[in-house]
Amino acid sequence: MSRTTAILPGFLLSVAFLPSLLWADGAQSTRVTDPQQYAKASSGGYAYRQQADYILTELDLRPGDVVVDIGAGDGWWAEKMAAAVGPEGMVHAAEIDQRLVDRMKQRFANLPQVKPYLCKPNSLELPEDSCDLAFLSQTYHHLNKQTRIEYLRHLRKVLKPTGRLVVVENYSELLASGKDHGTQLSTLLAEAEQAGWIAVRCQLIRDSSAYIAIFVQKDLFAKPAPAAKKPPPDGQKTEKPSN
Repeated sequence: MSRTTAILPGFLLSVAFLPSLLWADGAQSTRVTDPQQYAKASSGGYAYRQQADYILTELDLRPGDVVVDIGAGDGWWAEKMAAAVGPEGMVHAAEIDQRLVDRMKQRFANLPQVKPYLCKPNSLELPEDSCDLAFLSQTYHHLNKQTRIEYLRHLRKVLKPTGRLVVVENYSELLASGKDHGTQLSTLLAEAEQAGWIAVRCQLIRDSSAYIAIFVQKDLFAKPAPAAKKPPPDGQKTEKPSN
């Protein structure tokens, strides 16, 4: 039995009736009540951090979860996720800049579930099936455009079969300047699908130019293989049906 087949039945019950892309949820309705509600939410930078509670609700982290925060930067999100996973969980704060790693090690000296470490640009160097969630906040546009799809495939190996990929990214089309500091939503969705990910939630984050996109592995939607027929007990012959 493959590692995916073993977890399919229970998970499929929870996602079988979900469309591949959901644009609204109870916390942030998409109903337009003010013609300017999106126009006034066009700031860039880290404005989306003001909606941290909403984003953490979407992550739905549980005590004991293992998260990898890719491009953890100053550790702002790592600290919040560490509170959600608790002492029995772990947040791998991955960075390619040793200076940022050193700063995070000082910041989290008394928070042992946060593990800052130096990773390679094309590999997290974590064991296979070791993480419940991969989180990229304003990091996706920094990945090498020529190898992003391969990197997303790499994440599938690092995550557990039921693990999720979460991307928070500026919607480049909405930025007045610095459009290279964001990613078109259509680009992210297309590259993720090529790498074997399916979007289950995607929504603009209120009062910002950023969106949150949540993916699960495409393998979860595969049909279970038919059960193999058991051979007859030793010494017994199967009778052919009479005409």
